[in-house]
Amino acid sequence: MRKWRATAYDALTTMMPRETILAVYEQGPDAVVDLVQRLFERLADHQEQLRSQQQTIASLTARVEGLEDRLAQNSRNSSKPPSSDPTTKPKPKSLRRKSGKKPGGQKGHPGQTLSSVEDPDRVVLHGFREEEGCEGCGRSLAEALASGWERRQVVDVPPLALEVTEHRARRKRCLGCGRVSTAAFPPEASCGGVSYGPRIKALSVYLMNYQLLPYERTSELLSDLFGERAPGAGTLYSALGSCFEGLGGTEEEVKAGLGQAQVVNFDETGLRVNGEGMWVHVASTSKLTHYALHRKRGSEATKEIGMLPSFEGVAVHDGLGSYRNYERCSHALCNAHHLRELRFVEEEHGQEWAGEMKGLISEIEESVREEAARGGRHLPPERMEKFEARYQGLLEAGLKANPPPERTGKRGRPKQTKGKNLVDRLEKYREAVLRFAHDFRVPFDNNQAERDLRMVKVRQKVSGCFRTEEGAGAFLRIRGYISTVRKQGENVLAALEGVFLGDPFSLVYRAE
Repeated sequence: MRKWRATAYDALTTMMPRETILAVYEQGPDAVVDLVQRLFERLADHQEQLRSQQQTIASLTARVEGLEDRLAQNSRNSSKPPSSDPTTKPKPKSLRRKSGKKPGGQKGHPGQTLSSVEDPDRVVLHGFREEEGCEGCGRSLAEALASGWERRQVVDVPPLALEVTEHRARRKRCLGCGRVSTAAFPPEASCGGVSYGPRIKALSVYLMNYQLLPYERTSELLSDLFGERAPGAGTLYSALGSCFEGLGGTEEEVKAGLGQAQVVNFDETGLRVNGEGMWVHVASTSKLTHYALHRKRGSEATKEIGMLPSFEGVAVHDGLGSYRNYERCSHALCNAHHLRELRFVEEEHGQEWAGEMKGLISEIEESVREEAARGGRHLPPERMEKFEARYQGLLEAGLKANPPPERTGKRGRPKQTKGKNLVDRLEKYREAVLRFAHDFRVPFDNNQAERDLRMVKVRQKVSGCFRTEEGAGAFLRIRGYISTVRKQGENVLAALEGVFLGDPFSLVYRAE
């Protein structure tokens, strides 16, 4: 009431001089009442304008804070890649704890030293020239007795050249019907005329899909190595298509192996295909890798890919809502993302609870490593109970520091701050956040899937985009095979050669 009176008095004294007010007073009570009513109507209009201005200011303030938050994000405190960091980015601070070990090779680490061989491929003898004399006195060594050889070996690549092999199949004419039959040719000579063999095709696919060279640069490299007979861009494209077709059954076996795994990492990333945005979905373990291309990111994509709907193990992911729709499997969230987000809230918003939560999660991770080194499979219940009690206390502090936003009268839920979204996620999905401590099979983060996606992003940066959806699909299938081969310690070139011979490597499809 006092505020209203003060505002009315201000309006009264600024709108009318004292003489005018006294003149109204002399006209009687009705005139005074009428004046007061008109003043309060104007005051109500003023209050409405003030509320509108306050809402506008609050909206602009929230927008400015959101823009400031976006500007403050980098690879240290968010999911943004290091390539997006400005040149003036702050000095990086690793989330890893110091191991206490000295840099370089550790004690017991097997070294790799180039050693001589007893049976070299080629021996070149070097003698003295006539004008050469003793290194000590200069006397001629022409009549001196030989006293053995000093050996030095050079390891190098022999001159490279394509080898042409002519295959001849015996023909025989039947004595009964007179028909001429021809003996079978090997798989590499199944095409008539002249064709490239499995090794050069495997090398071409290796350079394009593993070393990520574009068609033109691959063709140039092969031409520099092998001369005029090197395959051109058309042959390279045909080799990719043949490799893609030859790996259809292998891809299905990899999917089956991932479906039986106890823990699988899932992730997705954008990919430019023919100028359009598409999504690459990955499912992987330390032994298997599968990629799938789809126009969508969420549930429609995962349903058509067909792996998550029937998966019953533990799905490790970054928290995308579509993953949580699947209830047959358990879920584990990537804590590397949480640590970066907590760092952002701590440094940019000055909230102490975030720094303490970051320290707690890192402490739990360290405890898991120590217990796993002793052969444990989970943290002891009493120890886990203490950790969860601290976790709950920090959540309460986070909720207190990030109250729910006030209703503005607009439709829909009001926008929350990054800190509020983070603390809500840590509270609602605490079981998925801490699953790595209850089950040591579950990793602390989703780095496995992110590492498997990294080379796909590098391929896009090298070549800009894929020109066709078929080309992108071929790259991903072959890349999944290469990744699986490499994870299982096999030779990638030999594995690709086996594809062109119709005999892909029999990999270990059963995940750990």
